[in-house]
Parts: sequence; C-alpha cells; structure tokens
Amino acid sequence: MSHTTSNKIHLFKEKQEIHCAEDNTILKATLAAHINHAHACGGQGKCSTCRVSIMEGIENCYPKNELELLIATKLNFPEEIRLACQTKLKGDVLIRRMVSDELDIDLISEQFSEDSEIALGRQQKLAIVFTDIVNYTSFAEKFPPYDIVHVLNRYYQMMNSIIKDNKGIISDVAGDGILAVFGIDEDSDNAVLDAIQAIEGMNQKLEDFNEYLKENFNTHFGIRAGVHYGNVIVGPFDTGAMKKLAIIGDNVNYASRIESANKEFGTKLLLSKEAYQKVEEAYPTCNVFETTLKGKTGLYTLYEIC
Repeated sequence: MSHTTSNKIHLFKEKQEIHCAEDNTILKATLAAHINHAHACGGQGKCSTCRVSIMEGIENCYPKNELELLIATKLNFPEEIRLACQTKLKGDVLIRRMVSDELDIDLISEQFSEDSEIALGRQQKLAIVFTDIVNYTSFAEKFPPYDIVHVLNRYYQMMNSIIKDNKGIISDVAGDGILAVFGIDEDSDNAVLDAIQAIEGMNQKLEDFNEYLKENFNTHFGIRAGVHYGNVIVGPFDTGAMKKLAIIGDNVNYASRIESANKEFGTKLLLSKEAYQKVEEAYPTCNVFETTLKGKTGLYTLYEIC
C-alpha cells in the first residue's frame, strides 16, 4: 500500500496548523482546511492573489515551476514570496497569507495590471538625497500664496529635469524640500556619484533661477543637501486620490537628518559615511564632522566633499 507524506503548514495569522500532502499545493491544503485563501484566477497561476510569505522553511518548498517563475520574475518577488497555487512542499513551513480581503484583491489586481517590476514593493540599496531651500522661509513670509506656489512649481520643474538627467527620480516634495533617489533603475555605475552630480547641476541651475528671483522678488535662494546610501523599501503607494512611487524606511529619516545638520556646520552638502565611501576615490579631500542627529542615538560622522 502506498503512503502519501504529509507536511505541516503553520499559519501565522490564523495561529493554526494544517496538513499538506506532498502532491498537493499550499493553496489546496488551505482550502481543504476551510481557510478563506484568496485566489482570483482560480489557482491557475495567472495572478498573484494567493501569494504567501514563507516565514520559515523556505528550503522545504519545491523550486518554482514555469508558471510561478513567470509571475515571480514579472513582479520581482523576493525569494520568500511564493504562489500558493503552484508551490508544493517537502517539509514543514510557516506561512503568512498576503491577501486577506476584497480591498487587498483590488490593490493587487491594479498593481499587477501595471506590469511594473516593483509593483508589489521591494527592498533596494539606493542613494537618498534630501534638499531644502535656503531663504525660503523669509520669502514665504513676504509674498502671497499665489507667488509662493508659482515659484515653487517653477523650482520643482527645473530641479526635476536635472535629477532625471542624472538617473534619479523625485520621490516626494514637502514645502521647499525635495526627496530624490538615485539607483532605482540599476543602470548606474555609482548612484552616489549621480546624486552629487545632480546636486552640482541643481546649484548651477539655481544661478539662473536667482536672476529671475532677484528681478521679480528681490530675493535669492540657496540649496542645502544631505546624501545617504542604504537600503530602503520602494513601492507604489496609492491613497486613491494620489498615486506615486515612494521610498520608506529608517534610512530615509537618516538622510533627512543629514540635510538638517548643514545648519549646524554652515555647510551646503553633507554625506553619510556610507555615501562617502562610494565616492572617496573621486573626492579624496573632505571635511569631517562628528555630531548627534535628532531622533537617533550615538555620534555620526558626516563628510563635506571639497
């Protein structure tokens, strides 16, 4: 008599243990256990709504078949994300279902339809740049809202063009601040060098802009910038009314704190240690500062390239 091996699936959210025959998929096992496991395409491997995160036991999953490889490649799944409708087991696993309800299904379906490499989000090491405008506060206090909005839009458009020319994108703007990242498309030999070249280009463009500001508003701007290099989470964030590619994570906050430190040292551009190490050969001469950063513990070494 033949005997079918049964493996255990531990369900993280449900705090439940079920069994899965070796010739069954994870999806068949969860449905047989009456788990409301979303599978919009009916388990045909044509969508990603049944996807699960293998929290423990990834080595106990059989390799991806052709159907799963197609979607995993298309959506840039990390190794631990698997399609439940295609994944079979050779040992015990701990899983977390990624799609729980109709809103999840709608979001995943919309993301999947965009055919984006980062539709579901990914972790990536990038150059993160924060800039703000010197003299912006005094300008904003003197002029009406129309002028402020007009000037900022003119500034953003000019700087966006330079950032794009240097292989970067603007992830967010807030008041006079710009958050830009370099290295997302991975077509750069050195994302930090791209970032520095973009900042240099922004300062050059600012000279022309300052002529416009002097003529029309009798003022001028400067730019302060902070650069860090580290891992962030990249993904499309959607509020319904607004959709954008954004980055999140502690390293984003770190870059913001570095930018703010310019005020303390009277500098215009500061780099973290991680960022400076990427361009040390190109800029061997630098000024070095040690400081505390708001919201972070310990001392941090910052670099002003010369």
